[in-house]
Parts: sequence; structure tokens; C-alpha cells
Amino acid sequence: TSGGVCLFLSLVLLLICLMGLVNVLQRGLMGMSTRVIYKATKVPGVFAIIIGAAITVLVQSSSITTSVLTPIVGLGVIQLEQMLPLTLGANIGTTVTGLLASLVSGKIEALQVALAHLFFNLTGIAIWYPVPFMRKVPLEGARALGKWTRRSRSIPPIYVIIVFFVIPLLLLGLSELFQQGTVGFIVLGIFLVAFVVAAIARFVWWWKKQDGRGKFISWLDRRQSMQDTTRTLPEDMQYLKAKVEQLAEHTGLPEDDEELELAKAGDEEQPKESSSNGTAEEEISPQT
Repeated sequence: TSGGVCLFLSLVLLLICLMGLVNVLQRGLMGMSTRVIYKATKVPGVFAIIIGAAITVLVQSSSITTSVLTPIVGLGVIQLEQMLPLTLGANIGTTVTGLLASLVSGKIEALQVALAHLFFNLTGIAIWYPVPFMRKVPLEGARALGKWTRRSRSIPPIYVIIVFFVIPLLLLGLSELFQQGTVGFIVLGIFLVAFVVAAIARFVWWWKKQDGRGKFISWLDRRQSMQDTTRTLPEDMQYLKAKVEQLAEHTGLPEDDEELELAKAGDEEQPKESSSNGTAEEEISPQT
């Protein structure tokens, strides 16, 4: 229980600190500071990777580095192409903490895990950054994800759930089936792999050939429109109420239900009074 409470509090404090950091940066990046940051980050890619790694080693967190760079790019201070090597350097710098901890522990397994983390990031950089064609893949992916996010705020949670939870758990489960060493689990793994491949092929066919992209975009637009309507509904109701009150003052109509009921009651009493007056007159006329 205490561990869960500490985890929750640490996540809350982390989110508060990151939100405060972004707010300070948005207010501080005005005027000459934007030009200074642009010139400071306008360096070759290799030097940018080294700078990103050095900054991350100093702050001991790649999340801080990327959280600082994200609003800077959003404000247009630096370009997305300048952020990429800095982020890659941050991924290298974040492995230093693990390396130091593994050296202190003195265990071979800890050092193996830290080196695996380091070489994993180095391999990713070697694949995606040196070749210009490969470098465009993450950049275009980031731009596409930003465009989708502009249409709907539900895209980032969907992306995080699929990329960081669904796909890793699926691959881990399939690998565990093949590592059991029994014929039943291997056959089950083969069937599941075939099913996953068929599902991916079917999705690609629907996305490319059956206008799946257009249907998905229209669904996002409808969802965003409903969210915007729900968010602005109280303001719209207040506006309509003010207009109705102005119309009631101009035309003399009752504004609420009580006044309407009183008006109806007055209209009903008037015929009764007229009928009673007519009956009284008839009774008086024979006497005269």
C-alpha cells in the first residue's frame, strides 16, 4: 500500500513540475531569448546529439530534456529537425544513470542490463539518423501524429496504449508461447501469428482500398464536434437565456413559469367575471 501511495504521489509531483516547467518556458521564450536559443541549437547533428546527452546527464532525466524541447518546438523557436538529434542525445544520456548504478552494484547482470539499454539506443540512432531517407521516417511520423492530434485529443492516448502496451505485450506473449518447448504451445503460437498477420493485412486493405482513412477522419471530426458542443453548451445556454430575457422585456411576454401561470389564471378569471356580470344584469332587468 505504501509503495502504491508513493508511486501515485511521485507521478502527481512529476506532472505538476512538468506543467510548471512548460508554463515558465512559454512565458520566458519571448523576444531575444528565442533568437539566442535558435542560434545555440543550430549546430551539426553530431554536436546536437552530444549536447542532448550532456544536458540529460546533468539533469539525470531524459523526460525533462524532451519536456523542455517540446514547447520550444511548439512555439516555433526551433525546428523539428533540430529537436531530433537533441532527443537522440537525451536517449543516450539517460543510460548513464543505469551504467553508474550497475557499476556501484558490482553485479554482472546489472551491467548487462545497463549495456543492453545503451546499445539499444545506439542501434536505434544508427538505424534512423545517419541516412537522410531513414531520418525522414520519424520526422514525418511526428508531423502526421501532430496533424491527427489537432483533429482529436484522443489520438495521443490511443497511440500510447497501442505502441507502448498492446504491441509489446502481444510480442512478449507470442515469444513466450514459442519458448515453452511443447508442440501445443508452438502450434498455438503459429495460429496466433497467422491471425495477427491476417488482421494487419485486413486493416491495411481497409485503410488503403476501402477509404478507411476517410472514415476514420470523419469519425474524429464528429467526435471533436460533439466535444466542442458539450464544452460550449453552458455558454450557449447563457447566451440564449439572455436573448430570451431581452425578447421578453421588449414584447412584454412573461419570463418564467410563475408569471405565465399567473397570466393564464388572469385570463381564466376575466371570462368568469364577464359571465357573472351578465347574469347579474339579467336578474336586474326583470325586476325593473
